Amino acid sequence: MVFSHDTEFALQSAVVLANSALPPDALTTVEDLDRWYEEYSFSGRRDGDERELEQVRALRPVLRELFTSDRDHAAAMVNAMLEDAKAVPQLVRHEPFDWHIHAVSPDAPLVTRITVETAMAMVDVIRSDEMSRLGICADDACDGIVLDLSRNRSRRFCSTTCGNRNAVAAYRARRAAQGQ
Repeated sequence: MVFSHDTEFALQSAVVLANSALPPDALTTVEDLDRWYEEYSFSGRRDGDERELEQVRALRPVLRELFTSDRDHAAAMVNAMLEDAKAVPQLVRHEPFDWHIHAVSPDAPLVTRITVETAMAMVDVIRSDEMSRLGICADDACDGIVLDLSRNRSRRFCSTTCGNRNAVAAYRARRAAQGQ
């Protein structure tokens, strides 16, 4: 494990959220947000309305900028995010997780909690000089964010779909080169 569980989970959820803006948009309804919220075990306040959906959708380009920026710019963004939210880190425990860090009240709006949890996770990434764990998908037709949490830093594609598409293309190119 490269980072603590809560850091990895926050990074994974934020990368999925950022990538949901790629065509076709995967976050267009409150139900889409419900599924994302459940999949990543968020806790706390949930309004479940169109306003909340639009706030979270508006966060996606900010997350993309954070994940694709250099370390110094990422640090400045994280500091601004934490300051704007008036974040105060605290250890909390709730199902299904043991002690971990939350830095805003569970009553804070969902978009604030996502922003702060992502910023707190990025603190670990920046402090450990691991920005190279974030990148852009190696598929020429995709701009998805890649989060590489593997030991050998071998993840190149944002999804299985992109990886499979490239594997098939490489296979076909090898066969064509062999004259088959």
